[in-house]
Amino acid sequence: MRPIQLIVNADDFGMSKEVNQAVVHAFKEGVLTSCSLMVTGEAFDEAVQLAKENRGLAVGIHLVTVMGRSVLPRSEIPALVDEKALFSCHPGFAGLKYYFSRRARAQLRKELADQFEKFHSTGLPFSHIDAHLHMHVHPVIFRVALELGERFGVRRMRVPEDDLGLALRFDRRSLLKKIIQSLLFSLLVRFMRRKLKAKHFVFPERVYGNFQSGKMDETYFLYTLENLRAESNEIYFHPALPHAGQKSDKQLQSRVEYEALISHRVIERLKHLKIRLTNYLELEPCQ
Repeated sequence: MRPIQLIVNADDFGMSKEVNQAVVHAFKEGVLTSCSLMVTGEAFDEAVQLAKENRGLAVGIHLVTVMGRSVLPRSEIPALVDEKALFSCHPGFAGLKYYFSRRARAQLRKELADQFEKFHSTGLPFSHIDAHLHMHVHPVIFRVALELGERFGVRRMRVPEDDLGLALRFDRRSLLKKIIQSLLFSLLVRFMRRKLKAKHFVFPERVYGNFQSGKMDETYFLYTLENLRAESNEIYFHPALPHAGQKSDKQLQSRVEYEALISHRVIERLKHLKIRLTNYLELEPCQ
């Protein structure tokens, strides 16, 4: 039997200097193997430079279609963003617009193409495709991402199918929310898997973190490692190293996630379980 493969990914690379610092430190000192770059992030240029200085760090594109900034100005995509070129902060509302508005879909296609172009212009190897808040599971966004992946030669994509059983054994809080979330995602990822296989894309069998979003820590990381059953897996985090004066719940949580990535207990457990750390570029297709 082949060893279990595990991608350890950090989302939101390029969002801020605090995120960039955490990503690089977790790659150098911990178990991080991969990250997803927001090409519209405030610290994008710094992130690109850091990625070039740390060549072993795989970098994919983190498509932004909600809760973030666009590449294109509002004059070119007025159906998508406000006066500050910011997308909607409401994923549900945005998703309905992208599905039912022909005008919004046309502008979205243009914006996503420009996000791919901006990534391509960095010269970084294109590791994989995913999206902020997993919006690439949306049928419209997924189809465009699939086309752009083929055009830019990146046939690797996150399929965010978490393990509901594992999540509930670990933490039964928000039970109904997790069940509804699982049902919704299972329908969408089934469609994704079929299309991706037909196009010969590579993706991990399981992706962990969706049901534990905002509560990721060392304890959950260790529990997940002990219970990996699929041959190929990804677990993703949102690490950051906030300044001493930054003490919001989100900032404190991002520090907790960073500490999980550099945990000596995690490092030793990975060795004991003989789990092979990898990234999307090196991911072996399932048999």
